Amino acid sequence: MEEHHSRFSVQICRIRISPRIRRAHSLAQADLHALDAAKGNRERVIILGSGWAGYILSRKLSPKKFQTLVVSPRSYFVFTPLLASAASGTLEFRTTLEPVRSRAYPSVEFMQGWADDLDFGRQKVTVEEAVLDRDQGQAMAEDRDGQETRRGVNTEETKQRQKGKQWEVGYDKLVISVGCYSQTFGTKGVREHAFFLKDIGDARRVRKRILELFEIASLPVTSESVRKQLLRFAVVGGGPTGMEFAAELSDLVHEDLRKIYPDLAKNVQVIVYDVAPRVLSMFDESLGDYATKTYKRGGIDIKTYDNASSFRPLDILTHLYSSHHVEELRPGLPKSVQEEDSDEERAPEGCYTIRTKEDGDIGIGMCVWSTGNMMNPLVEKTTSKTYHLPSSSLRTVSGGDLGANEKGTWAADHNERTGAFMVDSKFRLQLTHSPVSSESHDSDSQALLPNVFALGDNAAIRDHVLPATAQTANQEAIWLAKRLNSNTQSLDEVPGFEFRDMGIMTYLGNARGLVQAPGGEKGLGRWGKGLRGRAAWLVWRGAYLWLSISWRNRVLIPVYCRTIMDKLKDLASKASGSGGEQKPAGGNAGKEDYLDKGLDAAEKRAGYGNVDRGTNEKVTDKVRDTFEKSTG
Repeated sequence: MEEHHSRFSVQICRIRISPRIRRAHSLAQADLHALDAAKGNRERVIILGSGWAGYILSRKLSPKKFQTLVVSPRSYFVFTPLLASAASGTLEFRTTLEPVRSRAYPSVEFMQGWADDLDFGRQKVTVEEAVLDRDQGQAMAEDRDGQETRRGVNTEETKQRQKGKQWEVGYDKLVISVGCYSQTFGTKGVREHAFFLKDIGDARRVRKRILELFEIASLPVTSESVRKQLLRFAVVGGGPTGMEFAAELSDLVHEDLRKIYPDLAKNVQVIVYDVAPRVLSMFDESLGDYATKTYKRGGIDIKTYDNASSFRPLDILTHLYSSHHVEELRPGLPKSVQEEDSDEERAPEGCYTIRTKEDGDIGIGMCVWSTGNMMNPLVEKTTSKTYHLPSSSLRTVSGGDLGANEKGTWAADHNERTGAFMVDSKFRLQLTHSPVSSESHDSDSQALLPNVFALGDNAAIRDHVLPATAQTANQEAIWLAKRLNSNTQSLDEVPGFEFRDMGIMTYLGNARGLVQAPGGEKGLGRWGKGLRGRAAWLVWRGAYLWLSISWRNRVLIPVYCRTIMDKLKDLASKASGSGGEQKPAGGNAGKEDYLDKGLDAAEKRAGYGNVDRGTNEKVTDKVRDTFEKSTG
């Protein structure tokens, strides 16, 4: 009921509008002639995608200067950093969504469809309808027009049915920000059976699956051995997304579900697989070590690259592409469990088997896959084509006079490693020249399209490596909108984009976080390279609360997040109860260090980390009480 209510709420945001706003939006439902008539003397900017870059750009472009048209298969923007919280039930789904159609921005036009093809010569975008497409709203792991769908169907009839109606829309400026698909590295069974976390539909599936597993495990016909397989959760990928979900899942199980299913909590096991020597490798080593200890104390089992002492950076690519850890994901129980429970008949969706190189077959209830991105097929399709473009529509980058290349064709340049479009420092698409004959000597000449831009994961600035994060896409969109809106300077006259590193942060579970600020060793003054523990958790929650797009979600997030209110009350009560006490050197940072040392000692004495989280928390409380008494 809760899930249906959230979905209904999203629809209300799109439909319940006043007659005045309905008239303003009527062009989105009219034919293309009416859209052209409303354009007037403005330039039309088509934005492909409603992710971070596309959505932010659509809100920043001047409606007096541009007719903004967003083309996307989904009619909303997803605040991706909060998907793990939504999937675990910490937040409601609607707190992560913002509608593309909005009463606050009635001038932004929208078409719900897939960008199927780009024609730079005619300045046209081919759009395929996506309103009823089952693939929209969830992570994609392959080309929609590939040999198989995500559900394993492989028939010409199905492929024909999936192809929707198409139409063309002309543009004056085009912004490509379609994002990326989930990378599976061709691992057998992952595309069909794994769960992803890139869209709101994925978060819904994950939450539903968690509750299903506990219900199946609680049935009297489920044996003890099968129950252990069902309540084992696998997370593949040790980056922020995978680790935050593992932490949120651990919180859900040990703070909420253990009260509803008291006999099942002891069987829950969360395992994280990663090919690097340690998880969260983008953080400083000391912060990463603290994160690993915190995860293990929360009952999360971490399996990383075994040979850490001889690890080389190049090994990451080698082992990723050879599926070093995970080799297969298939439905059903492992053979060892089937032999043990010969009478057990379990439907394929009841349990899965994950095969790893080190441990063989392991029974799991679900696998959440978060190993990175693969380039969107639209980008790959565009970079594989050539275009006949007049020299008047291009700008020189290298190779001299474009007039000499009039008889040749041009292709969009791309990054060999990521597949993203190569752009200049102002995000304009770069082209390479394809000569008419092999006798030509201008095959390495380059040019750029001044009216076509790429942002976010779809853009790669030559000789500049930018992190593939939401803050990067957000800064790029704001920078481009400001320059396009300017009436005093053209793009040729302004300096290029400069990324401002705002730091990175993640959640570790049990109201603890990790924040690494930019600036190297002196990033946060006396805190050194970053914050950790409860102070970092407050910064993490506060930052995402402030970065939420609308005030509606800024209000709803703390209201729905009961954990936030409980932890804040707990911290406030402790602070008020020790107002006159002598504080340890270093304040909260010193307290966290003391607590860590106490926990390390307790771990050695009592085998801490090898028991359930409830026992670990009791040890934590004892160490904390000892600390407070010694400093009182």
